[in-house]
Amino acid sequence: MKIGLLTSGGDCQSLNAMMQSICKSIYLIDPECQIYGFIDGYQGLQHGEYNIYQCEDFFDLLYKGGTVLGTSRTSFKNIVKSKHVVDSMVNTYEKCELDCLLALGGNGSQKTSNLLSQRGCNVIALPKTIDNDLYLTDMTFGFLSAFESASNIMESIRTTATSHNRIFMVEIMGHKTGWLSLFTGLANQADMILLPEIPYDKKTVLNKIKHRDKYKPYIIVVAEGALSIEDSKLSRRDF
Repeated sequence: MKIGLLTSGGDCQSLNAMMQSICKSIYLIDPECQIYGFIDGYQGLQHGEYNIYQCEDFFDLLYKGGTVLGTSRTSFKNIVKSKHVVDSMVNTYEKCELDCLLALGGNGSQKTSNLLSQRGCNVIALPKTIDNDLYLTDMTFGFLSAFESASNIMESIRTTATSHNRIFMVEIMGHKTGWLSLFTGLANQADMILLPEIPYDKKTVLNKIKHRDKYKPYIIVVAEGALSIEDSKLSRRDF
């Protein structure tokens, strides 16, 4: 067999561990399988930049961070606009005579996977993103690691807030979804959590802060994509 493997989008923990698990599973089926590791995600697939590995080459990656294949952000909008980009990816797939392509990536990356699938490529899309925002996916790879990191930071912030009885507003990533902020806020007993899914009222937020116990810390978790009620009514052009 010849299997293509790439990691696309932002890096997160578990990418190398995922590749190790994949290659160990493939090894049980075909010990002689060749792994075409594309450099820097879909850019490597587009430009035919890859290294050929044996499954054993991925067996010691469990405790290595990042991704040994490298990654890059390839705008899905730009891919759709340029037919040449998809043609180049398909040509590389066919030139390498791949039996399947395994793509580790988030929302935009898997949209690209779908384009390749529609063009006749065998693609297995593996959901990787700290945002946990992939459709029909309960838990994405990378989410729990990001949650753990955010929780550790929140613990340190609460120590300082407690010492000085301060108000802290902590912004947490997550793009347009609030899973990471919700999990982190609940786990660390935040006093307020502002999520993208629920536009917040500015007066309510200010009122809660105004009437807080002045002798206790007050922690507000703000999701990256959180919007006020007023802002949620605006179009993208108005931002």
